[in-house]
Amino acid sequence: MKPVFKNIAAIAVWTGVALSAQADIVLKASHQFPGGKGDARDEMVQMIAREVAAANVGLTIKVFPGSSLVKPKEQWKAMLSGQIDMTSLPLDYASGFHPEFGATLMPGLVKNHTHARQINASPFMDDIRAIINRGGVDVLADAWLAGAFAGKDKCILEPKDADGLKIRSAGATFAQMWAGAGASIVSVPSSEVYSALQQGVAQGTDTSAGSFVSFRLYEQVKCLTAPGDQALWFMYEPVLISKKAMAKLNAAQKAALMAASKKAEDYFAAESKKLDDKMVEAYNKAGVKVVTMTAAQADMWRAVAAKTSYAEFAKTVPTGKALIDKALAVK
Repeated sequence: MKPVFKNIAAIAVWTGVALSAQADIVLKASHQFPGGKGDARDEMVQMIAREVAAANVGLTIKVFPGSSLVKPKEQWKAMLSGQIDMTSLPLDYASGFHPEFGATLMPGLVKNHTHARQINASPFMDDIRAIINRGGVDVLADAWLAGAFAGKDKCILEPKDADGLKIRSAGATFAQMWAGAGASIVSVPSSEVYSALQQGVAQGTDTSAGSFVSFRLYEQVKCLTAPGDQALWFMYEPVLISKKAMAKLNAAQKAALMAASKKAEDYFAAESKKLDDKMVEAYNKAGVKVVTMTAAQADMWRAVAAKTSYAEFAKTVPTGKALIDKALAVK
C-alpha cells in the first residue's frame, strides 16, 4: 500500500503546484497615453500595476499604453467584450454608449482642483458612477484634468473677447459655448492646432494643460488664460475596470487593487495641479502673457453655457438638466 500512498501524495503535491500556478490572475490594462514618458495618466496605471505586484496576492496587471492594444474611443466597448480588463479613459469618449457622460466635459462645472475633489464626493458623481456601474464597469480611481484658453492675438477672458474669432475647441460642449459667444468653430485634431494657429485658420483654442505644453502652442499665441481658481475646462479621466474582471478576484486581490488605486488617485490629484504649473512656467518663459479669470468672468461664460451647452444637453439627454443642476450645486 505504501507505493500507492506515495503516488497519491505525489499527485497531491503536483496538483497543489498546478493549482497554485493557475491561481495567478492576469488583467490587461489599456490606454491611449504615451507609455514611460512621464504622462501622469500612464503613471497612474503603471503605479497600480506596481503596487499590486508588490502586494504578492497572485494578481498581475499588464499595461498596454499608447493605443497599442485598443484605439482610444473603443476602450469602453473593449472592456465590456473582455478584450481588455482595465483602462484610463476620458469618460466623454463613452458618451455614445451613455450620453450622460458628456457632463464630465462640460464648461464651467468644475472650477479648480479643490472643487474637483468636492465634485467627486457629490450627488452629481454618485449619479455618474451609478451609470458607469449599470454599464458593467467599476471606477478604481478618480482623475480630473484641467485645461485652458489661449488667443493668438489677444487674451480671452470674457465672452465678448471671443466674438468674431475663429476658435478650435476640444469638444462639442465647448464648441457650443464658443459659438454662443459669437465665435466661428474650427474643427481640427489636437495635432493640427499649432499649424491652424500659425496659418491663421484659428485665432484661439481650448485644450488640456498638458496639450498646451506638448504641442508647443506657446510659439503661436500671445495670451494664455490659465486655470487658476476659476477654470472652465476640466475633463474626467478615471481608471476603470470591468465588473467581469473584478468578479474574478478574491478578497485579498480586491483589497490590494483598491489600495493601489487610492494611492494612484492621490498621486494624480497632485500631478494634475503640477501640469497647470508647468504650463504657466512654459508660457511665462516663452514671453506669453498669462492671465486668469475672476469669478465674475467665469460666471459670464457659465451664463453663455447655460443657453447653449447646458440647454442642448438637457434637451438631448433625459437626465441632462438634473445632472447639470447637481454639479452646479457643488460650491
